[in-house]
Amino acid sequence: MNTSTINALSPLDGRYASKLEGLRAELSEFGYMRRRVQVEITWLLALSQSGLAELPTFGTPARTHLLSLFQDFSMGDAAAIKDIEKTTNHDVKAVEYWIKAQLLNNPLSGDDRQALLNAQEWVHFSLTSEDINNCSHALMLKAARDEVLLPAMRRVTQLFRHMVKDFAHIPMLSRTHGQTASPTTVGKEVANVLVRCERAMRRLEHVELRAKMNGAVGNYNAQVVAYPEVDWEQLAQRVIESPLAKDPAHPAFVGLGLQFQAYSTQIEPHDTMAEVFDALAHLNVILIDCCRDLWGYISLGYFKQRLKDGEIGSSTMPHKVNPIDFENAEGNLGLSNALLRHMSDKLPISRFQRDLTDSTVIRNVGVALGHALLAFQSLATGLQKLEINEAQLAEDLQAAWEVLAEPIQTVMRRYGLSGAYEQLKEHTRGKKVTQQDLHQLIAQLDIPQDAKDRLLALSPQRYIGLATQLALQALEGNDLSR
Repeated sequence: MNTSTINALSPLDGRYASKLEGLRAELSEFGYMRRRVQVEITWLLALSQSGLAELPTFGTPARTHLLSLFQDFSMGDAAAIKDIEKTTNHDVKAVEYWIKAQLLNNPLSGDDRQALLNAQEWVHFSLTSEDINNCSHALMLKAARDEVLLPAMRRVTQLFRHMVKDFAHIPMLSRTHGQTASPTTVGKEVANVLVRCERAMRRLEHVELRAKMNGAVGNYNAQVVAYPEVDWEQLAQRVIESPLAKDPAHPAFVGLGLQFQAYSTQIEPHDTMAEVFDALAHLNVILIDCCRDLWGYISLGYFKQRLKDGEIGSSTMPHKVNPIDFENAEGNLGLSNALLRHMSDKLPISRFQRDLTDSTVIRNVGVALGHALLAFQSLATGLQKLEINEAQLAEDLQAAWEVLAEPIQTVMRRYGLSGAYEQLKEHTRGKKVTQQDLHQLIAQLDIPQDAKDRLLALSPQRYIGLATQLALQALEGNDLSR
């Protein structure tokens, strides 16, 4: 292990560092710097395409060089920006100065080289730091959600789907208030979680992250003075919403691929960021519920866990195979939600036109999402270890004939027998009920013979209603909750 991970203050950069590389690329300070460079370059290119006499449109070689500054952004580039920041003591200004240095020292020749030399004072033109930062945050969060978190969560739901399909027909005793209750199937109980997760994931995926680029207090003040003839609001919207750059040789307008925030103070109000955090927190809550139930089913013996060579469950009890993956997932989901809830409550609040309390909070987005990603990974690992224990499931069902009191009293009520519920309560509540007890009761009922035969054919294993059908419907996307 690298000594830097042993000395890490946070386990995300220590014990769990190797599991979070995907998030680190986006939500680290390196990722933040790279996105800032992207936003600055996008704005510079947009200005050059806006008909300003003093800043002509760049040719393809110059465009290619500018786009490469963020597309090929390296750790060396990030270190150079940090060195500049030692002098400026301002992170956004350090990015601006680094970009200007790349224009000054550009490797092009002729008119293309001169175009970049002439463009130095157009870097960060008329913008405030928050114009750069809010766009960067939106790009970072969007990429982390779409390229890392949701794919990791889809792996979990795919495992749920396999379980629903494999276990749709396997009966299981339910427990309401921890007591025996009407049977279900294992697949149906997993389907309950699957449907909830997929709905929560759609909510998370569909939040459209907004960004603004409207100056120091949201009114385009400096822009209007410099170029009163330019429609700055239209230009800002075009920059925010146009697609990301792909082919430098293509003359298409370069944008950020976000949604335009038309009204703001100095800072974008962070409402859509809060929506993302709320949606993720809700998904995490569903998974906490799932982890606790799976933990309980393992404790009941309904699931076994595949053994891993060399793994130890207890330092003193050699027999133990602990449900550590579900416990790890539950703990990380809780940590994630503690931060997500704070951020969604805090970030939309800012004193007057700006205070700085959001800055340090947003820098911890990677921590909140890191714990969520760890949880998704642990849950997937735990699900892959599970083996169904049909013998234990059958044994518990066979010992719970009292659950048939429900259908018996329901059929009695259909045929108008008075006090049906009370009779079954007298025969079953708090008592050990056997098959023979119920059959004797059914034989005495004044109901049609076909109804008696239907009740006599019941067993706890066969009393599962539409559980199998509902489980399979969830796989086909036919559940009515969609």
